[in-house]
Amino acid sequence: MCDLLGKFGAMTEKFRDMQTRLMNTESRLMDSENEILKLRNKERTKAIFSVATGGGDRAIGPYNTDVTLIYRKVIANIGNAYNVATGIFTAPVPGVYYFTFFCHAGGHYEVMLFLFKNGEKIVEIHDHSSYWDTADNGGNAVFLQLQQRDQVYVRMRANSHVWGDDYVTTFSGSLVTQM
Repeated sequence: MCDLLGKFGAMTEKFRDMQTRLMNTESRLMDSENEILKLRNKERTKAIFSVATGGGDRAIGPYNTDVTLIYRKVIANIGNAYNVATGIFTAPVPGVYYFTFFCHAGGHYEVMLFLFKNGEKIVEIHDHSSYWDTADNGGNAVFLQLQQRDQVYVRMRANSHVWGDDYVTTFSGSLVTQM
């Protein structure tokens, strides 16, 4: 009988050990599944836009004050992070983003465009006015680390101008990687 009780005790201990290992394995499996879901959700966030000033062939500016350029011709706006009414891109998630902006203008007024992040000037396009140079083109690009809800936009300096159409004065950006 003692021998039978000893075997029963050993089997009970093995059963508890197996039960503990099974619970630990289930816990690790659930953690792995949660990580996979997080990665899938992270992968699903898309923020890609490309816009042009639009509105026909015409000069935009010069104005008496600095203005935020509103790019009305939407080429792409995947994720809808660019607001066509305000000209402002709002970061949907924290991450590294890549932005470009290009312009075309006549030479009689200077060209001064600034890319801003939350009110801070980051990079610019600048060309002096001239009467002998009738066409000016410029561009710039930058990688920015943004937090969710950070805003990026292009401002045109007072007494400056660009050419507004569907093709040459553009603003683009995309999420490169989430943080």
